[in-house]
Amino acid sequence: MRLVDDYRAVLKKAWSVRFMAAAFVFSALEIALPMLDGLLPIPAGAFAAMTGLCTGAAFVSRLVAQQNLGGQS
Repeated sequence: MRLVDDYRAVLKKAWSVRFMAAAFVFSALEIALPMLDGLLPIPAGAFAAMTGLCTGAAFVSRLVAQQNLGGQS
């Protein structure tokens, strides 16, 4: 396995990376929600649903060509 030449630009600008980061945050919030013990009026499964949507969006955005990633078209 080899990194792409401009991996730093990809990490900063690629929508797939951004969506996966959001999915990670939502997943962590889903785990932390029971520890907050009712402080947030968020229904159970809301963060799991947002995680699924972000993961799906990351999959789709990975297939779409992004023109502002330094040399990639």
